[in-house]
Amino acid sequence: MENQVLTPHVYWAQRHRELYLRVELSDVQGLALLPRLECSSVIIAHCSLELLGLSNPPTSASQVGLQNPAISITENVLHFKAQGHGAKGDNVYEFHLEFLELVKPEPIYKLTQRQVNITVQKKVSQWWERLTKQEKRPLFLAPDFDRWLDESDAEMELRAKEEERLNKLRLESEGSPETLANLRKGYLFMYNLVQFLGFSWIFVNLTVRFCILGKESFYDTFHTVADMMYFCQMLAVVETINAAIGVTSSPLLPSLIQLLGRNFILFIVIGTMEEMQNKAVVFFVFYLWSIVEIFRYPFYMLTCVDMDWKVVTWLRYTVWIPVYPLGCLAEAVSVIQSIPIFNETGRFSFTLPYPVKIKVRFSFFLQIYLIMIFLGLYINFRHLYKQRRRRYGQKKKKVT
Repeated sequence: MENQVLTPHVYWAQRHRELYLRVELSDVQGLALLPRLECSSVIIAHCSLELLGLSNPPTSASQVGLQNPAISITENVLHFKAQGHGAKGDNVYEFHLEFLELVKPEPIYKLTQRQVNITVQKKVSQWWERLTKQEKRPLFLAPDFDRWLDESDAEMELRAKEEERLNKLRLESEGSPETLANLRKGYLFMYNLVQFLGFSWIFVNLTVRFCILGKESFYDTFHTVADMMYFCQMLAVVETINAAIGVTSSPLLPSLIQLLGRNFILFIVIGTMEEMQNKAVVFFVFYLWSIVEIFRYPFYMLTCVDMDWKVVTWLRYTVWIPVYPLGCLAEAVSVIQSIPIFNETGRFSFTLPYPVKIKVRFSFFLQIYLIMIFLGLYINFRHLYKQRRRRYGQKKKKVT
């Protein structure tokens, strides 16, 4: 009676250029597939080579047969056969998979004590809707959620790798990659350190004054910390430039939105109107800005020296959730409070030339800016949420 063919559990994932297969089979020994007499001869030969002092005795399937399953691709079909410990105990397991599209016939595999990892290169870089040519998925095949990515996430990963490759080529053409990388890290570390010290000074100053003076400290916030806030926000231009020229991998748009938005509030709405500088809302705007930054910049500093403190990382990816919307709300309140002041003083208002001769009040632009504040909030909140999701993962999606 012919023995039943046993199939192991196989999990798969893909990228645009590669397929990943994980075969749940432990203690795989290709030697077990050989005849008993040949096995004995191979073992004796292998041991003899070790006794003769050969430091690298042959270990490929064609030379010895140890720790090598039979894996091949013929006519776009993957053939796998090996002895190991699977769901049905210690037995010979095998399976065959006909791929949906063409692949290169040279699979690469790696054995571990618990599984066999197989990598197959696609002939054409593209996204497959499924793994096999047959529409119905084999019962032994399932998605590998540990490596699974959606097409959009895989494209982001591919772009990141391509950017990394291009940056590497650029650095190699300009000089020693290691030297340039160290200079870049040193420059970024110093920038983040200066910003951290500046915003920390603002945060501590406002906190101490509030503890001592209470609500009275709200009304002279601007005159107390404005110089340092001017310095930090002007220096923040460097952060946007870094994103624009590729010194950092941060997206340009969120950085630019934050820079322009904060500087508009600081230099135009508050800085040009003395009546605004004595309002309590200034305290809340400056305080909420500094709270975000005293957790963000230490995280960047640690990243520059390849360190990861879990508490700092968690705070960097979590504090913004309540603080960022509150900061935008405080900015909106400052704009609303400034509208009647700008109307009364007529500052930045102008009259269109003849024949129109219509007076355009600056408050009109402030009202438009109110809408832009919440649009910017949506863009930056979405960006920060994606960062947090990539850092801490997301719930596994069911894939059919």
